[in-house]
Order: sequence, then structure tokens, then C-alpha cells
Amino acid sequence: MRSPSIPPTDLLRRIHELIPGGCHTYAKGDDQFPEGAPALIVRGAGCHVWDTEGREFIEYGMGLRAVTLGHAYPEVVQAARDQMCDGSNYTRPSVLELECAERLLSLLPPGQMVKFCKDGSTATSGALRLARAHTGREKIAYCGEHPFFSYDDWFIGTTEMDAGTSRRVSGTSLAFHYNDLASIEALFAEHPGEIAAVILEPEREEPPEAGFLAGLIELCHREGTVVVFDEMITGFRWHLPGAGALYGVQPDLSCFGKALSNGFALSALVGRRELMELGGPVADRDRVFLLSTTHGAENHALAASMAVMDVYQREDVVGHLHRQGARLREGVMAAARRLGVERQFFLSGRDCNLVYATCDADGNRSQEFRTLFMQEMVARGILGPSFVLSFSHRDEEIDRTVEAVDASLEVYARALQDGVGRHLRGRPVRPAIRRRG
Repeated sequence: MRSPSIPPTDLLRRIHELIPGGCHTYAKGDDQFPEGAPALIVRGAGCHVWDTEGREFIEYGMGLRAVTLGHAYPEVVQAARDQMCDGSNYTRPSVLELECAERLLSLLPPGQMVKFCKDGSTATSGALRLARAHTGREKIAYCGEHPFFSYDDWFIGTTEMDAGTSRRVSGTSLAFHYNDLASIEALFAEHPGEIAAVILEPEREEPPEAGFLAGLIELCHREGTVVVFDEMITGFRWHLPGAGALYGVQPDLSCFGKALSNGFALSALVGRRELMELGGPVADRDRVFLLSTTHGAENHALAASMAVMDVYQREDVVGHLHRQGARLREGVMAAARRLGVERQFFLSGRDCNLVYATCDADGNRSQEFRTLFMQEMVARGILGPSFVLSFSHRDEEIDRTVEAVDASLEVYARALQDGVGRHLRGRPVRPAIRRRG
């Protein structure tokens, strides 16, 4: 634990000297938060965190949506701790690999296999490697409205932050539009017999229109193309196990992570046996080097995941996320309406995964107003780049958050009248994925 006597500015300077970007995920960088926000977090419990100055905050976002039960959730921590005492990694597979695979696959339609890994990027890129091997094709179609699929070249090379990527690889990736089957049909027409896979999140802020997901799967199968659902966010949050089950559709491959192990490093690629078996010894096909990672199935992460699944099957976790999110949405929007800023500040997404939009007086999205809102919330004990909550957010925390929102939006309303610059204390936040600076 760091001494509170070390100034936050010194901690930020030191971490930037040692770690590129000052963090290991760009979305956690200090350029994503207003000045005065916690420099570094020391510990968390439930939905509360404490920084190096000893300040306590109610947290939202919860480890980039990975901590769905709450920080240091006792049952999950105990399961991981018990397993650590018996070792984390052996020369041969652990029995936990079988047990965790059985538990996860029991929640999914039959006839599937699973391979565990450590992060979402590895799982999605593994899915595409399988799709290419299965189809003999190279091109990938991805949903252009969904912000992040992988740090690998096939995706990150299509963004503004493309330095160091292979143009040859990213050039095989094609964007389509969500809820727009015609845009996918146009790609198939332009690249006949060339698209190996279509990848998308089954839902983001915008819900799927009736028939869109089923129609996409039908279209892709007609074209001989593999369908991949990125359920990193929707998995174990929209439904148990994810949005595919919620909407009654089954892709060929699904990628899970984040809430799967409540913040422990574990992700999973799940899919039809016909595809997944290409990653094992096959007699009549070239073998795919699929997710062969030293730490892919660390015992304590698998134990944590099984404990998470125990909690989900015993408690109404998903229902709680939706109920508390609805309570939060109602309170926040009531405050925005009271202050007459509901056109400049509003919420979107499902109740279990709320995000907020900040706009200027003309209705344009504004990083300056986002900074102002976060600044005022931090001053009132709320750390929230979003309003994504957890099973540990109870009525008390929701009500305290609504009070903080009401007071923060009073400042927001004044800034709309006399200029945001008069109320900001420091530089504005910036997009995590950007070309320069």
C-alpha cells in the first residue's frame, strides 16, 4: 500500500516513467479522467474503492465491466485462495480445466467445446483464426459501430491508433453497420466467397431490431461464413450466460470474459465442435495453433470462475443488475429533467450497462462537458466513467449517486449558460483510441 504522503502528481509522474501510457489498459489512463480523480487505487471492497490519499469512492465501470459481483467478493476470493494453496500451474492439465469447462458448457446449447485464455483480444483473434482455417478464406467483416474487438492488427489497424500495424493484415477487415443486413449483404456481393467470419457484439447501447441477429446468422450460413459473437460485455450481464441466450440465437463461436471470473484473468472461446476441433489433433485437416498459452488455464482463475457461476445460479445477479440500473436511470434522468439538461445529459444502454452522454448547448458530444461532469462527481465521492454497476451496488449507493448527480448537474447547467471553461479545473479528458498525443 502506498503512503498517503506521496503526492498524486508524483505517483503519476513515476508510473508514466516506468509504464508506457501510465497504465496497462488505455481506458484506465489518467487522460481518461479529470484532474483531481484518484491517481492510483489501493484497494476495493464491494462497489467502493480507496485511493492513495485514503479517499473513498463509490465506483462504476467496475474494472472495465469485469467485476460484476463486486471487488474482493468473498466467495470468489476464497475459492481462488484455496486453489492457490494447491498450486497455480502444472505440467499436465488440471482437473479444474475439465470441471470449469463442464460448468460453463452446461449453461450453453449442447455440442460445443471451450478453450480458456486470458483476455478478450486473444479469444476473438483465436475465433477468427478458426474461421479462416475452416473456410479457407481470409477476409473478416466486423461491426463498425462497436468500438473494440482486439489489439491485434486485424482490428486495431482499422482504427486511428494504427501505428505499427500491418496494412496487409488490416486491409482484410471490412466494416458493416449494426442493425443493417443490407450493409452485410453488400460486403458479400463485393467480396464473393472471400469472407471467413462476421464478428459483432450481439448488443451495445442500441438493441438489435427484431430479426436482425437471426437474419445475420442465416445470411452468413448461406454464404458459408462463420458467425462470431463478442460477448465480453454482454456475457454474464445481459443474461446467463449472455445475449445470445437472451435473444434465442446461436452463433458458431462465442467469446466470453470479464464477468466470467469477476475480475480474475480468464476468458473463453466457445463454439461448435466442428470448428473447435481444428485446434486439436485432427486426422484429415491442418491443425490450427489455437490459444496455446502457458497461463491460459491458471487454476485459481478457473476456481474463481466456478465460484462466480455458483453465485449466478444461486442468486438473481442479472435481475439485480437490471433492477438497480433501472433505479439509477430513473433518478439520474429525473435530476436532468429538473434542471432542464435532459437534451445535453442523458443515459443509453440496457439498465445493467448504463453509459451517459455529455453534450454542449448545441447538442454536440463534448469531452469538456464529460470532464466537468466527472470532475463534479469525483468531488462528491463517485468515480464513474460510466454508470455500469455491480451486484454490490445496493439502494444506499444508488441513492447517494443520484444525489451526487443532481448536484453535479446543477454545475453542468450553469456551464451551459456561462461556458464550460469557467468551471473546469484542468485539461479535458480525451478519447482512449486516438492517433496522436
